[in-house]
Amino acid sequence: MSEISQEFIAFSVKKQVLRFGEFKTKAGRLSPYFFNAGLFNDGESLLKLGEFYAKSIQASGIQFDMLFGPAYKGIPLVAAISIAFAREGKNYPYAYNRKEAKDHGEGGTLVGAPVQGRVLIIDDVISAGTSIRESVELILQQQATPCGVSIALDRQEKGLTELSAVQEVEKNNRMPVSSIANLTDLLKYIENSADLAQYLHKVDLYRQQYCV
Repeated sequence: MSEISQEFIAFSVKKQVLRFGEFKTKAGRLSPYFFNAGLFNDGESLLKLGEFYAKSIQASGIQFDMLFGPAYKGIPLVAAISIAFAREGKNYPYAYNRKEAKDHGEGGTLVGAPVQGRVLIIDDVISAGTSIRESVELILQQQATPCGVSIALDRQEKGLTELSAVQEVEKNNRMPVSSIANLTDLLKYIENSADLAQYLHKVDLYRQQYCV
């Protein structure tokens, strides 16, 4: 995965999805970098992102029957990933939820394929794990089994305990979380980049203060 992780970070920097400076996180921390998957906002970017996810999921070894994307960012992600798998001859169904229940037509909060079997949850990052908890509840309500989570970037930051937010999700839900890249990969990338060398010290200090 090391080569894929470095390629993904380079791609994210090129598309300005991964930026450096000073950014306030949901936890109120001042971070020297920011990752916004919503900026993968054209066909070419989304296609390549889906391929990165598919490679990461395959490398993780997580066994699953379908994909689930929590609204809103998870919706284009599951579509892109399912297309990436289909290009390799693996046809996985996908579903996602609405933020508000539809009161006409088919109704309900779920859209797409029936939620059944082993369900892999797709998200961009995990901060507080809220969307993952909500997804797990929705999947269980359908008598299906949440079997894991796949994210783009693991910031490796502490959650509510001394564990990272990702480790908390793994512990609380008893399922694995895989990522295309993590903060360790990012530091390695910065070390080898002359253009980003100026940010290495700040990112490393942030890791020492807030990360596991």
